[in-house]
Amino acid sequence: MTEQQAVDQAMNYFDSGAFQQLLARRIACVTESQHPQRQAGLQHYLQAEIGPQLEALGFTLHPFDNPQPGSPPFLIAVRIEDPTQPTLLCYGHGDVVYGDEENWRPGLSPWQLTAEGDRWYGRGSADNKGQHCINLAALEQVMAARGGRLGFNCKILFEMGEEISSPGLAQICQQQQALLAADLFIASDGPRLNAVRPTLFLGSRGAANFRLTITARDNAYHSGNWGGLLSNPGTQLANALACLVNAQGVLQVAALKPDSLTPAVRDILSDIDVGGMPGDPALAENWGEPGLTAAERLYGWNTLEVLAFETGNPAQPMNAIPGRATAVCQLRFVVGTDWQNLVQHVEQHLRQHGFDNVSVEFLRGSPATRLNPQDPLVEWALNSLAHSSGKKPALLPNLGGSLPNEVFADILGLPTLWVPHSYPACGQHGVNEHMLTSIAREGLAIMTRLFWQLGEEGQQLLARHRNWQESGQ
Repeated sequence: MTEQQAVDQAMNYFDSGAFQQLLARRIACVTESQHPQRQAGLQHYLQAEIGPQLEALGFTLHPFDNPQPGSPPFLIAVRIEDPTQPTLLCYGHGDVVYGDEENWRPGLSPWQLTAEGDRWYGRGSADNKGQHCINLAALEQVMAARGGRLGFNCKILFEMGEEISSPGLAQICQQQQALLAADLFIASDGPRLNAVRPTLFLGSRGAANFRLTITARDNAYHSGNWGGLLSNPGTQLANALACLVNAQGVLQVAALKPDSLTPAVRDILSDIDVGGMPGDPALAENWGEPGLTAAERLYGWNTLEVLAFETGNPAQPMNAIPGRATAVCQLRFVVGTDWQNLVQHVEQHLRQHGFDNVSVEFLRGSPATRLNPQDPLVEWALNSLAHSSGKKPALLPNLGGSLPNEVFADILGLPTLWVPHSYPACGQHGVNEHMLTSIAREGLAIMTRLFWQLGEEGQQLLARHRNWQESGQ
């Protein structure tokens, strides 16, 4: 069978309704990792849904309890056809955020796949059940077309806690490096650039959350008796925030700005238009780092966001000067940012502006990652996406959001290619989450061709990748 015949076979499979039936069954699995009573459902998804499909494909299953007690389980599946052939590592997560059933549109349920036009509604349809189901189906189609072979070795890591920040994922990858050893990483999560343009992204922005607090005194005091005599920590903290990020959303802390928006990256992003699609919010004018395009701000720069601000009692304001104020902020950042010293940089900046009374507490963070866009593997993937879709794919140096890509890129040391099968207005993490049928079908064609080509050209592709690395590029 030829490459195109394999893709045609995959399209026939999709058009038969078999994929929709599979996805419907998995959407019906209530896998809310944020819900403490859903542990049995998380285990069921791996054991009853993912495990049997992979065993039928000749994978050996290695279930693991989470290294962090009480956290969701993992599954590593391994299929070795020939130790001399390339090894691919894939990834997916079967957990979802809260269903929030009472707020979905009438006629829709988070736990029932509902088709309306080009949309398949259901919790996890976009994040991430629909996406990893496409990739598993593509592996099935390639294997069927090759008479029971992939043409490469394959390993798959499934987690059930991505929506609660992937507890234990880094530890599993550290502990099982030999079992997870591979040559290349390909997976699907997050959105495309937009609904119509296939997308390849090479990593993700990092995220660091931190809390600012001013504690002036133990109690609140009557504003009529003490106003003008006692400092107001709410007022002070508002001004402290304004010295970190100004009224136009521009980051003011020079030490937290990146050095990686190179001419080569700007050239890649010159082909990217952000927003403007149905369901997208209107972009704010004169917002963000001046002199940058919207794509450069989102994919090549850092942003500081105020996520929450509290002083006094917002639900029942009193005529009193509050004793305390606190805010939670988030730095979204790209590679080339000294985020590990975030607290030091923020404290120093605040002191320089007279805010010695602000305490800075680091809450959590994950690093930024980015495969070099000049890697020959990137060109191969882009050409394959273009061939399958008949469109020019979008190349993003990194996703605007965050994914646990650092465990694959840094701990396992793999070149990482992400091919998303969702789009920005999919309702991910909100009500009425959906997958577009058109993207799902195109995604299956894309992944079938990618996997077929890996089986045909894998050794040559990886040789070019290694030669490029060794040349010091």
